[in-house]
Amino acid sequence: MLKSLDGDAKAYTRLLAELTRHLRAYYSRRLGDAQDDAEDLVQDTLIAMHRRRDSYDPKQPLTAWVYAIARYRLIDHYRRRKVRKAVPLEDAAELFAADDIEPAMARRDVSKLLDRLPAGRAALIRATKLEGLSNAEAGERVGLSEGAVKVNVHRGLKSLSRTRDAEGDGTPP
Repeated sequence: MLKSLDGDAKAYTRLLAELTRHLRAYYSRRLGDAQDDAEDLVQDTLIAMHRRRDSYDPKQPLTAWVYAIARYRLIDHYRRRKVRKAVPLEDAAELFAADDIEPAMARRDVSKLLDRLPAGRAALIRATKLEGLSNAEAGERVGLSEGAVKVNVHRGLKSLSRTRDAEGDGTPP
């Protein structure tokens, strides 16, 4: 998004393609059989996003901004269609179930942060902190001693911390 705001047309094309995929899934889960409506809503959301792209705050997660637009488009759709959803009381817990967007956003943000590090250091952090390998196991995987893994992981995390502090509030780009 940031590159597209700076005028990079290829980045904007990639952004729209990626968002189209996510929005299709978002609307498909919520509309069920009305897949034609889902496609219309995807297009409406992309157009609304395009028109309001100057309102995007780079300090905030892009996905939160896009899904807010999508949620309002869906509400408008329901209002136009006069859709009222009735859910049996025993099924009401599903209404409050956690959405699967947050974990995906977190994985993407962590991946973007780790991409800022040298590949070897990022791989060691992924192995030890995300996959749960011990320093010795991660060292065996890449041919380093346990101590070297510990030092590399520590330095990588320290570098990410400095980057976060330099960027202000710590919100990943």
